[in-house]
Amino acid sequence: MSLIAILDISHPDLALTPTIRDCPAASIEVVPHSTTDPETGLFFYLVEGADDTFEDVLERDHTVADWMLIDDHGSTRVYRLQHTEDAVLISPMATELGGLLLKAETNDRGWTNRLHLPDREALAALWERCEETDISFELHRMFRQDEWTSETVPELTDEQRVALVRAHEEGYFEEPRETSLEELAERLDISPTAVGGRIRRGTGQLVETTLLEE
Repeated sequence: MSLIAILDISHPDLALTPTIRDCPAASIEVVPHSTTDPETGLFFYLVEGADDTFEDVLERDHTVADWMLIDDHGSTRVYRLQHTEDAVLISPMATELGGLLLKAETNDRGWTNRLHLPDREALAALWERCEETDISFELHRMFRQDEWTSETVPELTDEQRVALVRAHEEGYFEEPRETSLEELAERLDISPTAVGGRIRRGTGQLVETTLLEE
């Protein structure tokens, strides 16, 4: 049995942090399995929503030693990057502890990571290493996984997850319904429209990732 941890990390020298800060409209994601060759030090990133200034920002990014545009589909691009020696990376730390970086995507301050780790001790050791290097470490969720699987785990936002769980607990999905959007909105301290949107989008994401076949 292994452990899946979802956490946020941030640090001024964390990979691409200056670019994340100066290009808030761009969404950056690590291309999976692109860092398996330790000799090259090359990383691949999928970038969506980058504007004309994105590559100028990459040039000024002190965590980037070299970059190359690999593929360009307009709003979606793939870059190959080599980081500087001073750049802070979480994936080598996880690898040394027997872990694997399953997914990494940018947020407004740094990176949100999904890690596959051997156990809680490995997670605690990773937290300690982040503390030692002044990396901000915020754990959102962790759960056990009985066996290795490549199946997609539904990617709900925290807000969607809370709205769906509360709706289930309050009987919103019962027939007849035991609560209304207005009552859920009051309990969650948001508008009925926002509650309905979170339930609708969250349900759509669950259906897409658990019921539909490619």
